Amino acid sequence: MEERKRLEEEPPGGKRRSPRAPIWRDVPDALWDDWRWQLTHRLNSVEQLKQIIRLTPEEEAGAAATHRFRMDITPYFASLIDPEDPNCPIRRQVIPTARELEPTPGLMADSLAEDQHSPVPGLVHRYPDRALMLVTTQCASYCRFCTRSRIVGDPHANFGRRDYDRQIEYIARTPQIRDVLLSGGDPLILPQPILEDLLRRLREIPHVEIIRIGTRVPIFLPQRITEDLVTMLRKYHPLWMNIHVNHPKELTPEVTEALAKLADAGIPLGSQTVLLAGVNDCPHIIRALVHELVKRRVRPYYLYQCDLVEGAGHFRTPVSKGLEIMEALRGHTSGYAIPTYVIDLPGGGGKVPVMPNYLLAMNERRVVLRNFEGFISTYEQPTDYTPHDPSRCEYCRNQRPEPGQRGIFGLLQGDAMTIAPEGFQAVHRRLQTGGTETMPLIIGEPLPVVNGEVL
Repeated sequence: MEERKRLEEEPPGGKRRSPRAPIWRDVPDALWDDWRWQLTHRLNSVEQLKQIIRLTPEEEAGAAATHRFRMDITPYFASLIDPEDPNCPIRRQVIPTARELEPTPGLMADSLAEDQHSPVPGLVHRYPDRALMLVTTQCASYCRFCTRSRIVGDPHANFGRRDYDRQIEYIARTPQIRDVLLSGGDPLILPQPILEDLLRRLREIPHVEIIRIGTRVPIFLPQRITEDLVTMLRKYHPLWMNIHVNHPKELTPEVTEALAKLADAGIPLGSQTVLLAGVNDCPHIIRALVHELVKRRVRPYYLYQCDLVEGAGHFRTPVSKGLEIMEALRGHTSGYAIPTYVIDLPGGGGKVPVMPNYLLAMNERRVVLRNFEGFISTYEQPTDYTPHDPSRCEYCRNQRPEPGQRGIFGLLQGDAMTIAPEGFQAVHRRLQTGGTETMPLIIGEPLPVVNGEVL
């Protein structure tokens, strides 16, 4: 049985392929390998889904709902679904269920407050030195837990030339931006001339050092990674790419070939993974995934706690599950195979790393730490350390500006003594009453101001 399966996936003298669903067995290889054919034959109805899998009542209700988040599944990715197993990790990621339609307290449309950090439509400037360009709302297939489901998949909410012009003009006049991430939607769905024009225009901005592309096309539509596309991309180095993989079963022969083309073109590859209940909430699954990624020259980058996005409540896990997974990775595999576990803070606070506590105690002489086995050791602090002298350091004298966003680092550098929430002083400038005596509560320091902005 295993030998037969191997021969099906790796025919003698032929190209390694994943098995196809029966309805596509007679499609010629030339068509199957054409990414345009894959896009035009996506599954998006109950009737089409029933041709390849046995739908559960919950799936049928979700797929039939008219007001749900858009569904499209490429034939290639649909062929990876186990037709009989409702718990198939591929299946759960792309087929709607009735649970998407249930209201869940605490979830929101724009949980990361991206719209509040958009100086121009489609551009998010949340961090001091980097910006996110949303260049399309379309994807090859649609993840049921999509953070941007408020706009992604909506053809009436797409971005066009005028939006691109405003986004690039903003970046050009904001010299602190050194790193630009193209996302959406999926940038690799754009017509190639439009994508190349965006890369060319960004590369012409002197202060843009790095361009990144965030994409799931190599996973949903590996046929799109053609030699022509790769040849175009390699003209715009330094160019980085982050793919999105949630389960080892997504790393098929076709995906392996697509990733090899990108890596061979000198494009550094990273991968982000969303922690999903019923898909990958298992330390052994994640460990297998990061090992398979590293074998394909992909650096595990982020393990995301699922965002508080409407329709995705049933995918959420406790944060303790993420910490358990990180505990199972650190010390049990190579450091470069370990992603950073992050929570993207609701309300636009950005990504915050979360990890097990390895630092147990510290004073001016010693640091007490533990390792993955529970072994506890003491690290001696230096007694003759000469602090760094910023006045003699050219990097300190010429540091990049981060007006109003120095945060905790700014406190360590002496910019201010405190960071106060909005309204903090007003709340505490109240009267304390005791008996017949009224006494004002005095706040001695005004709000700290850095570069003309209140911290």
